Amino acid sequence: MVTCVELSTEAMREIPIAARAAEELLGLEPGGLSMRIRVVKGDARSLPFPACSFDALIASEVLEHVSEDREVLAELARVARPGAKIAVSVPRFFPEVVSWFLSLAYHDAEGGHIRIYTRRLLSERLTSIGLRPLGVGYAHALHTPYWWLKCLAGVDNHSAAPVAAYHKRLVAQMMGEAPRLERLEQRLNPWLGKSLAIYAERQAGDVEVRQLAGRR
Repeated sequence: MVTCVELSTEAMREIPIAARAAEELLGLEPGGLSMRIRVVKGDARSLPFPACSFDALIASEVLEHVSEDREVLAELARVARPGAKIAVSVPRFFPEVVSWFLSLAYHDAEGGHIRIYTRRLLSERLTSIGLRPLGVGYAHALHTPYWWLKCLAGVDNHSAAPVAAYHKRLVAQMMGEAPRLERLEQRLNPWLGKSLAIYAERQAGDVEVRQLAGRR
């Protein structure tokens, strides 16, 4: 069973729709994926689960939106079982700095990005609450120039010709219809990847993690 946590009721409704679309795209049996997803309304700063509830957790592009990012990470540690694997992704430093420089509207909006992470900062955040970083990955290199284009054209200007043309190719790549673009992105990810992901583990014997787990 996969548990998805969303703060927005509207976003909660979209998750089953996305799951059914994924089934169709991947040629899976209807209900094979969507019936295994549980959607829960909750706040990442105070997750509605007992301590030591999960074997694996993913926080994808969450921390850059939340002022209390340490609280979110502490909650991930609290609900993770000893030995659980945790993946945390945020926008990568260089692409994000350029986007902030090009457009105030890119981040200065309700629910927008409020901080830029370096790899070192995110690693320090993880280790500070007792998680042990295991590895690093980079992804979505082709998204980086797309967002730079949007920043130049206006982040809400979806009809600009360069943006629309790029978006069409990007969707084709994401849907598996452009294998050459997929291979190109894999090669570019280490240098131009828009997302930084750090993989970590909750250590069974760590005192601070045990204290976090004892909150509830």
